[in-house]
Amino acid sequence: MKGYVLTVERVIRATPEAIFDILSDASKHSLIDGSGMLQGSVEQAPDRLMLGSTFGMGMKMVMSYSTFNRVVEFVDNRSIAWQTGPTGGWGRVLAGRIWRYELEPVDEGTRVRESWDITNDHQRVLLKLGNIYWNKTRRDMERTLASLDALVATPPA
Repeated sequence: MKGYVLTVERVIRATPEAIFDILSDASKHSLIDGSGMLQGSVEQAPDRLMLGSTFGMGMKMVMSYSTFNRVVEFVDNRSIAWQTGPTGGWGRVLAGRIWRYELEPVDEGTRVRESWDITNDHQRVLLKLGNIYWNKTRRDMERTLASLDALVATPPA
């Protein structure tokens, strides 16, 4: 954890292109979600996300809700990030966190770095209190990268 950014990484035996194909397709995000909160998309997203794309996701944590997401960073096969939160009045109170994936080719495959950036989140002070939420988020991110690995990794030669 650095400031308001939590980061985990994992080397996956796959090309950046194979990994980015999953990350840039919102309909496939539920295949890798390590939190168990993602319930699927709630609106039609483009087949491939790009800078400025928007997509909605159904979520469940105690109760069902939906989020609105906008792609705020995009470098083909290298990085993608979206800012998420609810729409309407709740967005002024709850929105702001950014989920970011950075891909770096390495000899063994691709180093995938997932970050949860709450620097501009309206709830950042609450989210950083104690270690309970941080530890859960770290665990969920590690599970996400493990799921991504299982989905795209090629066996060693």
